[in-house]
Amino acid sequence: MRVISCIATEHNLWLVLLAALMCVTGCWVTIGLFDRARKTAGVQMRGWLFLTAVAAGSSIWCTHFIAMLAYEPGAPITFDPVLTMVSLVIAIAGTGAGFTLASDKRLVPEWGGCVVGLAISAMHYTGMMAYHVAGIVEWDGSYVAASLVISAAFSAVAVGHAVRRPYRWSHYLAIGLLVLAIVGLHFTAMAAVAVTPLSFISTGTNPDILVAMAVAVAVVGLIVAATGFASYLIDERGRLESFERLQHLALNDALTGLPNRVSFNDRLDHEIDRACEGEDTMTAVIVIDLDRFKEINDLRGHAAGDQALKIVARRLSKLIGEGEFVARLGGDEFAAIKRFKDQKDLLGLVSRLEKSLFEPLRLDDFEIAAGASIGVAVYPRDGADRERLVSNADLAMYRAKNDVTRAVCFYESAMDETARARRALATDLRQAIDRGELSLHYQVQTSVPTGATCGYEALLRWTHPVHGMIPPAEFIPIAEENGSIMAIGEWVLRTACRQAASWDNGHKIAVNLSPVQFAHADLAKLVHQILVETGLSPKRLELELTESTIVADKVRTLHVLRQIKALGVTIAIDDFGTGYSSLDTLRSFPFDKIKLDRSFMADVERSPQAKAIIRAVLTLGRSLDIPVLAEGVETHVQLTILQVEGCNEAQGYFLGRPKPIDQITGDADVRNDQLVAEEPARMRLSRQA
Repeated sequence: MRVISCIATEHNLWLVLLAALMCVTGCWVTIGLFDRARKTAGVQMRGWLFLTAVAAGSSIWCTHFIAMLAYEPGAPITFDPVLTMVSLVIAIAGTGAGFTLASDKRLVPEWGGCVVGLAISAMHYTGMMAYHVAGIVEWDGSYVAASLVISAAFSAVAVGHAVRRPYRWSHYLAIGLLVLAIVGLHFTAMAAVAVTPLSFISTGTNPDILVAMAVAVAVVGLIVAATGFASYLIDERGRLESFERLQHLALNDALTGLPNRVSFNDRLDHEIDRACEGEDTMTAVIVIDLDRFKEINDLRGHAAGDQALKIVARRLSKLIGEGEFVARLGGDEFAAIKRFKDQKDLLGLVSRLEKSLFEPLRLDDFEIAAGASIGVAVYPRDGADRERLVSNADLAMYRAKNDVTRAVCFYESAMDETARARRALATDLRQAIDRGELSLHYQVQTSVPTGATCGYEALLRWTHPVHGMIPPAEFIPIAEENGSIMAIGEWVLRTACRQAASWDNGHKIAVNLSPVQFAHADLAKLVHQILVETGLSPKRLELELTESTIVADKVRTLHVLRQIKALGVTIAIDDFGTGYSSLDTLRSFPFDKIKLDRSFMADVERSPQAKAIIRAVLTLGRSLDIPVLAEGVETHVQLTILQVEGCNEAQGYFLGRPKPIDQITGDADVRNDQLVAEEPARMRLSRQA
């Protein structure tokens, strides 16, 4: 009651309200700045703690000064300017120390709050020393002690709530408790004061000037608080913009600006949940893979590839409408989501996608129609969850990619059976070497001018215990996908070298290399090791690789080839003429042999163009001093054409089908006898041609 009586009867209530406004505003800004300081570290944290100390100290000091001006002792008053300034310094430094201690995670935050309370008390009583009244001042020790306890206790609890946040509204509770600490200290301390005026002293500060001072101090205090609040807002805006930027980067593709896989998954989950609620609503997943994107990268470089992706992304963005969503999943793979009720709506989107994706892409002075393979799966018909739905759309897309007659494929249950069968083959293939299911067949390579055997090409065969003989075109891609091609390739090379070393005719052995072997193995070291183990002369080993192997990583591949060639092993370029950089490939590396692709021999009898290409390649080989071997010779007429055009070597069914090792030696002896007998006739035929 003494405190309440002191406020009601000994103070200017308007100035008390002004002090209260100053106190609440300052505490609100202080707790906000302190909260920001705790979320930072290092120099940033120290900067925010400095702003917290300035806001807290100035608002506490302004509250105290205004409340002191509101006090009406009934006698003239004056202020000591030095002590008044000292009290401001104490307020800023003391609260700064307290909040710094409270932000240290190694300490209990309430200890820092106690320091803040003591700083408030020290500021108040220093300010009271600067307050000179024309009268006798008496103090009540019990009220002084109570003021100190109130200030320390409420400040400790306030800072504890600001740091610990035990409740959802702890932030506002901390503000209120800090206000109570400041106000409770001041008015309890003022209740401890009793002033007996001295009638013979009449000089003092004009009361009107005191009111003006109170207003001025309040304005300055509010400006300081507003400055702190403005700093908070600026930082908050910066943090918000940074968060939005990071969120955009996390949910969108950096290159194209389209939503990324994370956004796609979230949207698809949302659409599936929505489709569950509406019985007549379905959701389609459309997976898109560009067909000729690798060609763009290889021909024009990655910058052109990036430009192509941006063009495709812009086209996809423009064609989507309500209930439709498009994203880039990675690489040259895109995906779309369609919410629909009528199948015609889905077909409409697929048609728009197909039309847009098959429009030519203009890249500077280069134009290409990339094309795409599109797979579609529909919820809930083709999958009950996101993973199954996307997986089935992928299966449909791969079916479209393998079918040259169509670009769009809808998922069918039979695709699952094909995928399961493929996975089963992949599992069996990993064990094929240990089970002895792999074998090598050899196809003879013949000299076209003389008909003599030049060597043999080793061809891999897999005899499955259940499915029987599986074509290499079926299991080699599986081996390259699951990584088992590494072990299989090593087995083929070692077996071929060991078997060839046992021959006494000195013929060469040709072994095909997979692109995966160049990408993931120390191939030169492996070849050298196998030659040493098997005892095969390096000059009898010929390694064959396709142009696509070189294009995939030209620098590394050519480096490996030079290492292998240094061993004495010969290198042949396989399927020549089907790539898009054949001349550049020949210029980059001195190959020992060119193998002309079998597709040219298939058309040579009826196509003048194929015959002209064969003649051109043979001329190129002669000018570069590189022998040419023609693959796929299946008729006597084809062989005759090669003889006339001056081809060096040939292989094909007409000259010999692939056979196991135990049939090679005997067939070679018989063939050599036939060649001796047929030599005059072949020479006459050559002259007639």
